[in-house]
Amino acid sequence: MTESMELQTLAPDFQVRINGTDLPYKTSADITRVAVYQDVEAPDMFTLEMINWDMETLEILWSDDDSFGPGKEVEILMGYMDDRDSLIKGEITGIEPEFCARETPMVVIRGYDRSHRLMRGCKTRTFLQMKDSDIASQVAGESQLSAETDDTGVTLDYVIQHNQTDMEFLKDRGFRLGYELGVEDKTLYFRKPKITESAALTLDMEKNLMSFFPRLSTIAQVDKETVLGWDPKQKAVLKGQAQSGAEYSTMGQDKSGPAMTDNAFGKASHIRNNWPVTDQAEADKIAVGRFNKSALTYIGGQGTCIGNSQVRAGKTVEIEGVGQRFGGLYYITSATHIYAPNKGYQTQFAIRRNAT
Repeated sequence: MTESMELQTLAPDFQVRINGTDLPYKTSADITRVAVYQDVEAPDMFTLEMINWDMETLEILWSDDDSFGPGKEVEILMGYMDDRDSLIKGEITGIEPEFCARETPMVVIRGYDRSHRLMRGCKTRTFLQMKDSDIASQVAGESQLSAETDDTGVTLDYVIQHNQTDMEFLKDRGFRLGYELGVEDKTLYFRKPKITESAALTLDMEKNLMSFFPRLSTIAQVDKETVLGWDPKQKAVLKGQAQSGAEYSTMGQDKSGPAMTDNAFGKASHIRNNWPVTDQAEADKIAVGRFNKSALTYIGGQGTCIGNSQVRAGKTVEIEGVGQRFGGLYYITSATHIYAPNKGYQTQFAIRRNAT
């Protein structure tokens, strides 16, 4: 391979597709910045910042063009000249022109993954004799989405969606269990954090990691999570509990945050009695989910790396070159991919881990 071919292969690049068709070069040339925002706790979003002026006709351009109308399907790929990956498939939901005197008009085209469809309109309804995972599948189908769910296991007699959007309702149901809710293309996921997976990639301070700012905090760590409820059939108190040892995984580390904090400062517990719980299995499930969610705040951090489309929210990454305590596997909770012609391609991310 010649030197010019090697440089071309390493050149940062992006591609935007509207309704499955690549944007023409002339249109892409007006894009000054592309950003994709991924988060396990929020809908994924994209923005296209564009020059909004036709130099030939001296007229406003893209904010009046139907190519970027609301509802258009958008796919954004980023990477390098010969290796681009799809980062988001979503829909345009906003058009934001910017007009300033003596400056070239600009426009921001904004959109979200298809989870935005779950945010329109409030509903009041009930679900009878269903598991939370089955409820998530039903709600997904109503928005023309397929569903991938982790089986929640417990059949609930009665669940009410009270004047909530589908997004608010499912996020509430997921929060109780420590589950994540999101949409990838046309598939809704309702699942535990995927901290049991092997690393999707490695980031090293000596190679591709530009900055890394981890932090260890014991403040939110407890060695026991207790969920209280009332069994109306047996007329008895329900008590679900989870404690050190109930971690889904310690991510390749020796000791979890709850266990480390217990050794350092003594035992502490968190009691939840503000949710309606009428079944012992449900109380146990909630206790385990909330315990794991709390444990995952033990180590957090942010970083920036050379643009890498494999750094994605919901994946795990191996961090190297930062010592033993803060090196190792982490769960990526958010990732921001930014491409600008004058700055190239960078990826910013936030991560968490439950052990050292």
